[in-house]
Amino acid sequence: MQSDVHTISPELPAMFDGMKLAAVATVLYIIVRCLNLKSPTAPPDLTYQDTPLNRFLLKSCPQLTKEYIPPLLWGKSGHLQTALYGKLGRVSSPHPSGIRKYLPMQDGATATFDLFEPLGDHRTGGDITMVICPGIGNHSEKHYIRTFVDHAQKDGYRCAVLNHLGALPNIELTSPRMFTYGCTWEFAAMVGYIKRAYPQTQLIVVGFSLGGNIVCKFLGENKTNQERVLCCVSVCQGYSALRAQETFLQWDQFRRFYNFLMADNMKKIILSHRNSLFGGSSVKMIDADLSRLYTATSLMQIDDNIMRKFHGHGSLKEYYEKESCVHYIHNVNVPLLLVNSADDPLVHDSLLTIPRTLAAKKQNVIFSLTLHGGHLGFFEGAVLFPQPLTWMDKVIVGYANAICQWEKQKPPCQSGHRSESSCAKEKA
Repeated sequence: MQSDVHTISPELPAMFDGMKLAAVATVLYIIVRCLNLKSPTAPPDLTYQDTPLNRFLLKSCPQLTKEYIPPLLWGKSGHLQTALYGKLGRVSSPHPSGIRKYLPMQDGATATFDLFEPLGDHRTGGDITMVICPGIGNHSEKHYIRTFVDHAQKDGYRCAVLNHLGALPNIELTSPRMFTYGCTWEFAAMVGYIKRAYPQTQLIVVGFSLGGNIVCKFLGENKTNQERVLCCVSVCQGYSALRAQETFLQWDQFRRFYNFLMADNMKKIILSHRNSLFGGSSVKMIDADLSRLYTATSLMQIDDNIMRKFHGHGSLKEYYEKESCVHYIHNVNVPLLLVNSADDPLVHDSLLTIPRTLAAKKQNVIFSLTLHGGHLGFFEGAVLFPQPLTWMDKVIVGYANAICQWEKQKPPCQSGHRSESSCAKEKA
């Protein structure tokens, strides 16, 4: 009886091997593309005017002119940089010890900020305070804030960190209002307290993301807000909420997805204060507001239905126009460093024409655009593991140190931003 014998064609193993190689090649290609491994490292792209002060700053703050080198395997992906910042904040975050201050506001709200004394003398011997405004829904207990404060303290800076109204989970609101995109009232109250409590101190103003919008708007709203301010640093802000809203509805760079995540976080903050925010309204109005809040899938819907009403804005466009620093930043005359990242998935490239144009027109402005860094990431490292301190932490303190050194070595009337009228008074 003849048995059936099945033979395997010699071409089949080769074909399977070829499929495996193709699959591996495809996976590697996707990894290389997603992680952006072929992207080069480079120094920040700088826009500035050639002045003695700017030349001194670029010479004294090497982070602005040297290559920013992110971790090799994942640091060139803006999404991973942003995700790591969002999830972990920072690596091995320290725990600086501060004192919480409570400031009653005229409308019944209670602003809070945390005060951290320096851990040593400042290199210039001066009394310098960094007044810091965190990102959206953030506060002094966030890891990236703690890491930066610890670094600044060790360099001799006192730090005052605003806790956005409603952001701290254990602090109840005392009025039907919480933080908004561009309200400067709480930040102004904190700055006023620092100026009164420390009459000799000079200020370094620092803002992260939404906080960058607030500090630039604060300085540009009134010239008196710039008194005793040595400089300002803004990191990863978008400059114009009106222009940004259109880009946040696009799927390019997954901005629509980030929009959804941030909206979800804002919902949680608002709902945690529902009694304070909606307690004085009619039941019908509360139900309508909460219904719209529950169904909102974007920040714009929340801003239109809830946030703009805190300050009586008649429309979303009016709210975004009046709360964006783009209409005030040209009034800032102190040295101003604006930092953004080209791969920030939250800030569309079209928004960067604002700081680039400003730096080209105003001598006091430097615009620094890194190739990598994501949104408030800026991690540095060799291959896989990032360092505890980021490029962002180093560049802010480095720039502040350079400004302080410039102010110390120059006669008062030759300092970077002193007005002619004040110099005339001193000469008289």
